[in-house]
Amino acid sequence: MSVTNAEAGIRHITDSATYERLQKDVTAVKNDIAALADQVTDVLRKQAKRGYKQARAQVDSTVDDMTERGGAMMDAAQDAAHSIEETLEDAIAERPLASVGLALGLGFLIGVTWRR
Repeated sequence: MSVTNAEAGIRHITDSATYERLQKDVTAVKNDIAALADQVTDVLRKQAKRGYKQARAQVDSTVDDMTERGGAMMDAAQDAAHSIEETLEDAIAERPLASVGLALGLGFLIGVTWRR
């Protein structure tokens, strides 16, 4: 290891025992800083994991909620379609000739419109 001007100046001012003690203190401070950096990294990593888990739980909850709502909407749509079907069946059963006439008229209008 090369000796810098500051180290050389400190060696001239202090005796060798004091210099060695200072050198040990500097090494201890460097080690403490490295350990502190490791602790900070661990804390940040744990916070990131915790944040990820919370976000994942919120996404899962939202997906479950949307699935439940979608199922409820599908059930409502099926009920509405079934109700319309029953209403049409009742109307056709009550007035079969009017229903056939209406179907023929609608077919004619659709055919004329389609031709143009």
